[in-house]
Amino acid sequence: MEYLHTMVRVSDLDASLQFYCDQLGLKEFNRYESEKGRFTLVFLCAPGDEGRAKDQKSPLVELTYNWDLEDYTGGRNFGHLAFRVEDIYDICQRLMDAGVTINRPPRDGHMAFVRSPDGISIELLQKGDSLAPQEPWVSMENTGTW
Repeated sequence: MEYLHTMVRVSDLDASLQFYCDQLGLKEFNRYESEKGRFTLVFLCAPGDEGRAKDQKSPLVELTYNWDLEDYTGGRNFGHLAFRVEDIYDICQRLMDAGVTINRPPRDGHMAFVRSPDGISIELLQKGDSLAPQEPWVSMENTGTW
């Protein structure tokens, strides 16, 4: 398993970039905009980690800016921790067997979400290409929030 990133939702992308980059000293590593999803993702790395981040060996901070404004209450501005896993179906099965609720099952063979005992959302991402869709995951509904 590899630790990938920590996601934080931001309400003002420019102000957030000024804080994280200009004041704190992080570097913008990558940016992704989705008109359809109406969001922008900006990935930041620590100074000197650009090479390690490119090789996916350094964790990143993901700033998520949703174009449609909303108030983030109850800690919703802190999004999730993300880990790349060798076999998403295997880890989800092990977690489920241990009594963990799979909030967002890996129906696509690529991504799942679970929650820690303290309610922290954990994103699991399949390493490499997505696995072929399999049951019971394909038919499994979302449970709760993530």
